[in-house]
Amino acid sequence: MAKISVVSEAQEIQLAIEMIGLGARLQLLESETSLSRERLLKLYKELKHVSPPKGMLPFSTDWFLTWQPNVHSSMFLNIYNYLVQHAEIRGIQAIMKAYQLYLEQLEALNEADEAVLSLTRAWTLVRFIERNMLTTTLCTQCRGRFVIDRFDLNSRYVCGLCHLPSRAGKTKKLREETARALAA
Repeated sequence: MAKISVVSEAQEIQLAIEMIGLGARLQLLESETSLSRERLLKLYKELKHVSPPKGMLPFSTDWFLTWQPNVHSSMFLNIYNYLVQHAEIRGIQAIMKAYQLYLEQLEALNEADEAVLSLTRAWTLVRFIERNMLTTTLCTQCRGRFVIDRFDLNSRYVCGLCHLPSRAGKTKKLREETARALAA
């Protein structure tokens, strides 16, 4: 039986705690730590007071290409790429830090409750980028970098912010109007 360092085990537990705090799913915890599934389950239940959500992780790249998820995914990925290039952090630490900064940006815009991207989806996005299933390109109008399908024709790409879909923002507006009507 191999000896496990108490310090490295403590670091793994701390990493798992931080990831759970950011909303990581059990499969993500299992992938990024060396802790056993049973240990992770106990830790999750202790921290969240509920069992972790069941089901498979998202696998389709299509979700990242729809209007609102694309804007949020692109914002996260730009933060992530900046951290990897300039802060010299890698792996799950870079994903977690970029996700925290993404949440801070939403908070600064007073849209913290509107987080479209979860930590698990952010982690999946980075994996899709690393495996060349998705990539980024410049918007020809605003010059921002946005997530696109690697195999689409994107020579004259215009992002979802420069060319808003006709139904963009309708759900939030409807929710606010309903809340005002109920309050009156």
